[in-house]
Amino acid sequence: MIDQSTEFGARVAAHLRDDPVVWLTSVSPSGAPLPTPVWFFWDGDRSVRIYSLPTAKRLEHIAANPHVSLNFPGDGQGGDIVVFSGRAEVDPEAPPADRFEPYATKYETAISGIGLTPEQFGERYATALRVDLTRVRGH
Repeated sequence: MIDQSTEFGARVAAHLRDDPVVWLTSVSPSGAPLPTPVWFFWDGDRSVRIYSLPTAKRLEHIAANPHVSLNFPGDGQGGDIVVFSGRAEVDPEAPPADRFEPYATKYETAISGIGLTPEQFGERYATALRVDLTRVRGH
């Protein structure tokens, strides 16, 4: 899906690899889009893992309608736009955030910056989501 041999594909992959935050948009039962900034980890191919509070409304929304979008903030001037469509689901087989080494390493400083140990973060953000990316668009 991501052709890294193109300029756009290379930028998309760089965002997925390096950016600390992506906007996850789920849809409420009334049809309202609900964007939320989240931490994430890209598997290098077609899916993203996100850890969530078990009480977050997004989990109810995703259970009812798994279609989501992910987008990066762009360059503030209307450029570097990357938007994904995908399907999200709870991943009960995923390890806790503090035991998923790539995620724990990526967010080590950020987790301590919000006053939590990795173990506390893993306990608090105990629900893993997997978003299977189905489409990318942008410029």
